[in-house]
Amino acid sequence: MTHNRLSAQADLSRSDGIQRFVSIIQERKSPLDILINNAGSLVQRTTFLDLTEELWSRVFTLNLTSAFLTSQAVLRDMVKRKRGLIVNISSVAARFGGGIGAVPYSSAKAALSCMTKGMAREFAAHGIRINAVSPGTIDTDYHRQFSSPQALEGVVKATSMGRLGTPADVADVVVFLCSEDARFIQGQVIEVNGGFLMV
Repeated sequence: MTHNRLSAQADLSRSDGIQRFVSIIQERKSPLDILINNAGSLVQRTTFLDLTEELWSRVFTLNLTSAFLTSQAVLRDMVKRKRGLIVNISSVAARFGGGIGAVPYSSAKAALSCMTKGMAREFAAHGIRINAVSPGTIDTDYHRQFSSPQALEGVVKATSMGRLGTPADVADVVVFLCSEDARFIQGQVIEVNGGFLMV
């Protein structure tokens, strides 16, 4: 089996960057069977009264609008072929509002989780499965940038399994959702947080 591979770079926190990325997708010779919407960032911690409209818009563009437009770009072909898989990467912050200074991020991720369910309902009849994964605190550069060691220690203490997550913990769930083993899972937001938040 041969795979057509393509590397592309775009700033998905900007509308023109998203449009560039969507154009690259649409110009591909081969169809996409799987889309993982993993672009996202808190961008910067800012208390609510110090938030600017520009920062709010940038965070929403990166975490929500990019997933909307990229999904729309691939779904047209998926509908024609009656097959496809989309996994959106949300966040545990969508469930409880996140830490101080993360209101735009948590709000965008909550909207992404909700969008996942609406998309799943609409496209199930076309043979397309759409779900989301909602990671807890994962031991990556993201949290080394945006969280203090004390905050991370507090998360570990509040997590039933007594540790931060790893990228593999999340990736394995994404792979599962894209496999035939998950063939009857649709419109779900799977929490991967080691028992930090149980819903």
